[in-house]
Amino acid sequence: MHEYSNEKRLRLSILSDQALFRTSLARFLASESGLEIVSECATGREALESLRTSPIDVILLDPVVAGENAGDFISSARSAGFQGRFLIVAEAAQGDQVARAFRLGASGIFRKSEAPERLVLAIRVVAAGAMWIDQNVIELLTVHPLEQDNHSGNRRSSSRLEDREEKVIQGIMDGLTTRRIGEDLEVSEGSVKNILQGLFAKTGVRKRSQLVRLALEGSLGSRFTTLQAPHSKGGSGSQSSD
Repeated sequence: MHEYSNEKRLRLSILSDQALFRTSLARFLASESGLEIVSECATGREALESLRTSPIDVILLDPVVAGENAGDFISSARSAGFQGRFLIVAEAAQGDQVARAFRLGASGIFRKSEAPERLVLAIRVVAAGAMWIDQNVIELLTVHPLEQDNHSGNRRSSSRLEDREEKVIQGIMDGLTTRRIGEDLEVSEGSVKNILQGLFAKTGVRKRSQLVRLALEGSLGSRFTTLQAPHSKGGSGSQSSD
């Protein structure tokens, strides 16, 4: 389990064309310790303008806003220099929308049917550099795998993964710490770090969250596209830290 400090306030922007949802969500999050609502935006243009004027850590957005796909907004925000995180808050999402959003840099998708307290956790998870994944998202990506990024310099290794490498990736997708993965494999924490370094070298990525994305798109073997998300009290969700 990750531990989060309230010393640094997380600055949030909400992007939704549903005024009641946007206002209600802003009021709830503003009442939570360590969270600050910087802007409430009804269109992607408004959100981009807020990025130019205020520092923001996490943007919460609908899958589609005013006819614009979340993936398109993410692409525009990255082009404008935004280095923060994106968390999609969805009633329901189409598989192709989910895949595109993840490919362009979304850190997770949170369903509106889940408890509000879970949203606070999800925000802190993605702000810490991890991914928020649940079973619903994994099932969608099984049908609509992430597109290959032809513009990336990352290598996609077709080499067969060793058993320990697969178990390390499984542990990452379950949100386990390096120490806990080592305990499960009955090896030292240093050995797990060495396995991770080998995986980074083999795949050409540098972060755990990037390994998760490769696993979900099927680049690391078909078994990872059908992984079961870990079950936790109060709902499902997994966090993979970098």
